[in-house]
Amino acid sequence: MRIVMAGASGLIGTHLSSRLVSEGHDVIRLVRRAPASAAEVRWDPSAGQLDPACLEGADAVINLCGAGIGDRPWTRRRIDELFRSRLDPTRTLATAMKHLATPPSTFLSQSGAGYYGDAGTAVLHEGSPAGAGIMARICVEWEAAAHEAPAGIRLVTPRTAVVLSRSGGALGRLLPLLRLGVGGPLGSGRQYWPWITLPDLSAAFSFLLASTLSGPVNVSAPEPTDVNTLVAELASALHRPAVFRVPAPALRLVMGKLADELLLASQRMEPGLLKDAGFEWQHPDLRRAAEWVASGT
Repeated sequence: MRIVMAGASGLIGTHLSSRLVSEGHDVIRLVRRAPASAAEVRWDPSAGQLDPACLEGADAVINLCGAGIGDRPWTRRRIDELFRSRLDPTRTLATAMKHLATPPSTFLSQSGAGYYGDAGTAVLHEGSPAGAGIMARICVEWEAAAHEAPAGIRLVTPRTAVVLSRSGGALGRLLPLLRLGVGGPLGSGRQYWPWITLPDLSAAFSFLLASTLSGPVNVSAPEPTDVNTLVAELASALHRPAVFRVPAPALRLVMGKLADELLLASQRMEPGLLKDAGFEWQHPDLRRAAEWVASGT
């Protein structure tokens, strides 16, 4: 396949593009600087600028753009940036595809588990309703922007779980504390976090490119896990204690709205469509996932 990818420089994009190239695909990366090779094309999504010609002959477009959710405090300016960094690139890609006589057959545009908001212990399938809160609103508008792509394109909006990586990502701040033996659960720890390892996420995206699935797809591991269990398994794999629980009020004091939406919200997400389509996880259970994370230390 010839694949055009936006957001290729992030944690997911870097891993996924390497995987796709190793599988024999031709990956063209959209960049916001001067291109460094023939495999890069410059664009300016904040200004809606992308030459549609770069999409000519592409089989698929992958959109992974979006500013980091937990990188900075959620000021009004930062929240606006979280929206714009997702909506502007998605709309720019959708608009560019409208100018093609033969657009790419597949548009894979990322969304997130935040779509469901704080859903408690309810099992969340792809047909479950959107939740409340900033993250849910971001995901709803993000997916709506992807639907601006031309009719006839197979649109997939993967609602991705918390990504477990050996460095960076959702565990970027937690792992160093666990390695030192000073980490622990967040809040009550009874909230569900949907999770998936980085290799499984890349494998799932590659699987979706070749599949016939369309619409929202929950992309997570098949084992539901609460934060208490997640932290305990990671600490065990690292051979460290994890007894320093951080109470919810302390998290809210330090992080404000971010604590409730990113750390304390509960999403018991079920990857039903992936299961039914025959996707196979390398790390289907938390124990194997934790061992994989710890083996990179």
